[in-house]
Amino acid sequence: MSDPKPGPEPGAAPAATLDPTATTATGAQTGDAEPTGGSPTETITYREALRRAHRAALLDDDRVVVMGEDVADYGGTYAVTKGLYEEFGRHRVRNTPLSESGFVGAGIGAAIGGLRPIVEVMTVNFSLLAMDQIVNTAATFLHMSGGQFNVPVVIRMATGAGRQLAAQHSHSLECWYAHVPGLRVVAPATVADARWMLPAALADPDPVILFEHATLYGASGELAADAGPVDLDRTAIRRSGDALTICAWGGTLQKALTAAEELAGDGIEAEVVDLRTLRPIDDATINASVARTGRAMVVDEGWRSVGLSAEVAARITEACFYHLDAPVARVCGAEVPIPYPAHLEQAALPQVPAIVATARQLVGR
Repeated sequence: MSDPKPGPEPGAAPAATLDPTATTATGAQTGDAEPTGGSPTETITYREALRRAHRAALLDDDRVVVMGEDVADYGGTYAVTKGLYEEFGRHRVRNTPLSESGFVGAGIGAAIGGLRPIVEVMTVNFSLLAMDQIVNTAATFLHMSGGQFNVPVVIRMATGAGRQLAAQHSHSLECWYAHVPGLRVVAPATVADARWMLPAALADPDPVILFEHATLYGASGELAADAGPVDLDRTAIRRSGDALTICAWGGTLQKALTAAEELAGDGIEAEVVDLRTLRPIDDATINASVARTGRAMVVDEGWRSVGLSAEVAARITEACFYHLDAPVARVCGAEVPIPYPAHLEQAALPQVPAIVATARQLVGR
C-alpha cells in the first residue's frame, strides 16, 4: 500500500517517545520486512501512523469502509480518522448509532458480503456489548459454513488504563479475545506497527481484533521511509540480551524497554520480546529467546489470574523447562477494579521499578 503524506496533527504535543527498533543479536529485524540501511526516517505519532494506514487502505481498495461511533466528521474519539470523512465521503466513512452489537454485526455482515470493513469500537469495555457478534458469529462463520464464507473484518478498539477513566473504561481484556479460535488478535506497540499492522490485518481473510493502548495515541516514534507490511505471525525482539527474556506487548512494551536500560546499567542485559500478535502466539521466537537466556518474565497490564501472562508463562514452562534456571516470573496489574485517583491507578499497574526488582530477583542480583 502507498504511504500517504501526513495530515495535520490534532491535540496536544506527544506525551512520550516510542522506540520502533526491533533487533536480534545480529541487528536484523524480526517479524517485518527489513528496511535497507540508511533509510530516511521521520518522527510521527502513533495516532498519525494509524491515520495514514486508514487513508492508504481507503485509497488502495474500494472495498474498504470505516465505521463506528463519531468516526466521520468528528474524526473518532482519538482523532485516528480525522479528515477521512471529508476526503472519502459518507459512503466510505460512516457514523453509526450508539449500539456496538448493531454496528459490529453490520461490519461482520458487510465483510461476508464482500467489503473490507474497519470497525472502530471506542474502548474495549464497550466491545462486551458486541461479544456475541464477535465470538458467536465472526469467529465461527467460516467453520459453520463449511469453509464457504470468510469474515475479513478488522475490529479496532482502545484498551488499557493510565488515563484516569476509572473502573469502567480502563480494562485490559485482550486475553478474552485471544482465547477464541477463529480470531486473530494483535496489539501494535510502536509507530511502525501502528502504520503497517492494519494493511496486514485487512489482507487476512479472517476476523482480526486490533488493540491500541490508549496511552500510546499521542506518543511519537520513528517511521522508516522503506518500512513495509508486518508479518502478523511473528513477534519482534525489541532489545537483545543474554541474562533474561522479558515478554511484553501494547502498553507494557515501553516500560519493559525502560526497565531493560536500567538493568543494563548494572550489567544485566535483558532481551525484550514484543509479542505483537496475541493469537496465535509465536512460540518459536519466544522459546528460542528463553533457551538462550535461561530466565523469563511476562509483563501484563491485565489481571494476573487466568490471563495472558499465565498463558505465556505456561507455554514457556512446557517448552523450555530444561533450559530454565528459575521459575517464570510475572508482573501484572493488581487484582482490583482500576481506581480513579491517579496515584492509586498507577499503583495498580505494572511499573518500571517492579519490572526491575523482579528481574534482579530472577538473576540473583
